[in-house]
Amino acid sequence: MRGPKRASKIRRLFNLTKDDDVRKYVNTYRREFEVNGKKHSKAPKIQRLVTPETLQRKRRKAAVKKAKHEKSHTEAAEYHKLLMQRLKEQRERRSESLAKKRAMRTASQASKE
Repeated sequence: MRGPKRASKIRRLFNLTKDDDVRKYVNTYRREFEVNGKKHSKAPKIQRLVTPETLQRKRRKAAVKKAKHEKSHTEAAEYHKLLMQRLKEQRERRSESLAKKRAMRTASQASKE
């Protein structure tokens, strides 16, 4: 067994707090080698490691979600306003046409008498 790879399991194994750097404790399968005369070390990738980049992505995702919600809400309000305006115009046109019909009907009844 080479040791844990997940951040929470490494913390549990070494009794670390959230403030401690987990990357320093993944030496269970660390390999050191030379490239062009310089020493390099290679360690397994730590899974579920919370980094500033992941937190920034999370914030951005939440902000995009919130912006989409607000945009759809305002668009829905504008559409509702437009519908109400069209409905009002439709009612006015209908009442005007009914008034014309009534006027014509009263005029025709007056001419009959």
